[in-house]
Amino acid sequence: MRIESYIQMQQLYPSKNTVKATNKPVSNFSDKLQISSMGKDISVAKQALASTPDIREDLVSSIKERIQNGTYEVSGEAFADKVLGNFYQTLA
Repeated sequence: MRIESYIQMQQLYPSKNTVKATNKPVSNFSDKLQISSMGKDISVAKQALASTPDIREDLVSSIKERIQNGTYEVSGEAFADKVLGNFYQTLA
């Protein structure tokens, strides 16, 4: 940036008289945060969810073992009942 062009711009647009800021009295306002009991409950629930694993290894490991052994069986009727039950819940 050239200084000459800055000086020329100052001459084109002279500065106006500036007004100094006056000191205003300081007010005694303060911000406060209040969290409702529902908000606290939600926070506790989030912490509990964060500390639990996504996969329940105790259940998964027994099912995996039965699948590998070939002893895991699911009845077709039970499977169909679960699928239809979930379908009807989504419609409601």
